[in-house]
Amino acid sequence: MSSAEAILIGVAAAAVFYGTPLVYAALGELLAERSGVVNLGIEGMMLMGAVSGFWAVTRIGGPDASALPLAIAIAAVAGGAVALIHALLVVSLRGNQIVSGLALTIFAGAGGLSSYIGAENHLGGMLARHRFQGVTVPALGDIPILGDILFRQNLLVYGSWALVLLVAFYLWRTRPGLHLRAVGEAPAAADSLGVSVIAYRYAHTVAGGCLAGVGGACFSLAITPDWSNGLTAGAGWIALALVIFSFWRPQYVLAGAYAFGGFASLGFILQAHGVHWPPELLSALPYLMTIVVLVIVSARRFKRPGDAPAALGMAYVREER
Repeated sequence: MSSAEAILIGVAAAAVFYGTPLVYAALGELLAERSGVVNLGIEGMMLMGAVSGFWAVTRIGGPDASALPLAIAIAAVAGGAVALIHALLVVSLRGNQIVSGLALTIFAGAGGLSSYIGAENHLGGMLARHRFQGVTVPALGDIPILGDILFRQNLLVYGSWALVLLVAFYLWRTRPGLHLRAVGEAPAAADSLGVSVIAYRYAHTVAGGCLAGVGGACFSLAITPDWSNGLTAGAGWIALALVIFSFWRPQYVLAGAYAFGGFASLGFILQAHGVHWPPELLSALPYLMTIVVLVIVSARRFKRPGDAPAALGMAYVREER
């Protein structure tokens, strides 16, 4: 195998690995936005999931098979708890969704509650007692090229694939999914048909926060099995852009996340193969790509009717009968 081929395979495998947290976080945001709620607090929820999951593995004994699922559950609960605050503010109290999300990012993000939890529990500098290791899928892992890229990943990667299929099936093949889309498009009409707009917005905003928490735990339990302030490095903002990039469709989230993951991992792969580019440029690539993608999808010729939920960002006030 030539050096160029090794680099390409390495970048592709790393794109899947580094893109997985974005898949979880973006799917969570997609569910919230399908209900009509914009959640700009994803970054804070990811950091809460990251620190909570890492705290859990430093306290839980036993084998990985029992400790890691519990850590993921704790990370999901932490992200969901912050999302519940957002839901209370914007659904029940009908506060401004943008302001609430930004406030929660500051409250729970780097320099906020997640940093406080890390400092109080002296998590900085510790290594995870348990972490997600790569698992080779029998037979499939031996397939040339594809085996190295897709079938030697950790269980969080495989779980994200199942989640994409599950969310797509839920949205387009189930009655609750139809109700969810109706709530995001025309909440008054959905309410008139007996669909609880408040319940759907609460449930999917909290579910989105839980998935963001799992995405954050991908960093502290798989990618960099330790804790440091701001560990997610702005991944929550990229996840927000991914929802727009994917036109609010889960199947496109996967491709977009892996594209961003490839840019995020490019510097590490090139350095491992002796190719040295300015590290500042390589570190900025994912964020430059975010800007480029948002400009492209905002162009008139890329817009399609019905992409964004019609009631996105709008508080719902039930009319008195």
